[in-house]
Amino acid sequence: MAMSNKRPSAAQLDADRAIVVALQDLPGYVPTNPAYSVEALRERVSFLNLSEEAEIRAKRAYEVAREQSIDAAKGVHSLVQETKIQVLAQYGSDSPVVHAVGLKQRSERKRPTRRG
Repeated sequence: MAMSNKRPSAAQLDADRAIVVALQDLPGYVPTNPAYSVEALRERVSFLNLSEEAEIRAKRAYEVAREQSIDAAKGVHSLVQETKIQVLAQYGSDSPVVHAVGLKQRSERKRPTRRG
């Protein structure tokens, strides 16, 4: 049977686990290939369970790291915005220094025009 990269659905995995349990109750099941023995199937199901647990832990770690990254980004942005205000307060709105923080000088702003 050809293997694809698509993950089996939860329903398919539940059905597979039920089949492994059913095979354990069959006294005469002795496959010619030991790779399909009940012990091999149980080991594979156990490995699946451990892998799923590791995936859950990894997802949670990713979520925590992402939340920390978002909080850090918000903190940096907030500090930079407050720093701009501090530069304006210290040097004035028409100072050439305001370009350093990405603002326009007061004299560079377009003058409003009167509507007729």
